[in-house]
Amino acid sequence: MTDLHWMTASAAAQAIAAKELSPVELMTALLSRIERLDPKLNAFLHLDATAAMDAARSAEAEAMAGRLRGPLHGVPVGIKDIMDVAGLPTTCHSKILQDNVATADAVCVSKLRGAGAIVLGKLSTHEFAIGGPSFDLPWPPARNPWNTNHHPGGSSSGSGAGVAAGLFAMALGSDTGGSVRNPASCCGIVGIKPTYGLVSRRGVFPLAFTLDHVGPMTRTVADNALMLEVLAGHDPGDPGSAATAHRRYAEGLKGDIRGLRVGFIRHFHEVDMPADPEVTAALEHVARTLQLEGAEIRDIRLPTLVEFGAVNRVILQSEAWAIHAPWLRERPGDYGQLARRRILAGAFFSAEDYVQAQRRRLELIAAVDAALGEVDVLLCASSMDPACRIDSPADVERTYSRQARTPFNVTGHPALAMMAGVSTSGLPLSVQFVGRNFAEATLFQVARAWECAAGTDKKHPPIV
Repeated sequence: MTDLHWMTASAAAQAIAAKELSPVELMTALLSRIERLDPKLNAFLHLDATAAMDAARSAEAEAMAGRLRGPLHGVPVGIKDIMDVAGLPTTCHSKILQDNVATADAVCVSKLRGAGAIVLGKLSTHEFAIGGPSFDLPWPPARNPWNTNHHPGGSSSGSGAGVAAGLFAMALGSDTGGSVRNPASCCGIVGIKPTYGLVSRRGVFPLAFTLDHVGPMTRTVADNALMLEVLAGHDPGDPGSAATAHRRYAEGLKGDIRGLRVGFIRHFHEVDMPADPEVTAALEHVARTLQLEGAEIRDIRLPTLVEFGAVNRVILQSEAWAIHAPWLRERPGDYGQLARRRILAGAFFSAEDYVQAQRRRLELIAAVDAALGEVDVLLCASSMDPACRIDSPADVERTYSRQARTPFNVTGHPALAMMAGVSTSGLPLSVQFVGRNFAEATLFQVARAWECAAGTDKKHPPIV
């Protein structure tokens, strides 16, 4: 087999199970690619190559003996470095935790290992999932494989860059204000923020307790669905975990979308936060394509992005301050400038601010629920612009908040971001699909219909 680095997780797992592909062969190809490309991308903070190759040899022996651990047997995965992997540092890309070695796997990591996946190592993130891209930390920020002068999105930056560049087929990210969907948008891959509580966060360093989600990042919709099937499930050790029936998310991927009602939230990118014209054109193309596939497109109105953003900001920064206040009082100089500034803002919100934001949050949840009573799925912008240059603080500051992802951290509804096209400058454009709580299967169905029609799963960055 050639181009093993572009092989999907699903195809690799099937080939390994059929004894047509050796896990060692796959691991060797990926480690070679990582060695060659990661110095340009900085996706890894800690590559655990020896342990990964040992695990590949074990997986090969088990596969040859007909003993498969699960649906991801022998498939490598990258882990965002706010998630614990036993024996490896969990640094959160910060000097504060550079010597913090995990003693046990996070539940999400444990589930992937239980399904047969092999951990490659820990991936770059924005500091504590909020401060980046930063150049004043012990490690450099990750870069976008479509153009390494550009931002890969954050905070799951190494996850997005590594998946898009073919360093691994799947990775874990976290999403508090869009941190799975931002890199998915900037790097042209598929990232889902599942329904709040669907995936355990135990063993994941928190940013904001009531907004945090863990989600899969992959190059294809099918891989994303497969990965979420492994990750989903109630965890009594996570206070936010939801007790819900386990679903098989891949079942509807081959079904058509005829008769499905899709609500297009045009005012997000046309009025609330006018998008780059190429983004607007791409979103209209997605809507027309889904209509040609048999879906019914309706215009839907929600509260404004300003309202969603204000609620998200008060809750996120207040909860982040509650977590970081002791370190910020004792060791402020050990934070990067961006993380320090963003977290310190939470010290100035009052209890009244926080309570009022939570009250308004309930009204926003009701508004999205009402919209999803009229349609099956919502379609809207993810990023309002293609990725900006990573070395321009002014451009990063200007574009970072120009997005429509935070509404669905506020409400907890599942939201998936993926490629909508490629800009004239050669950078990915993106679209977001949003569903009813625990209706990820419908999101995957719509996303797969778009992927098939547009061939987004066949588009890779020009990095060789």
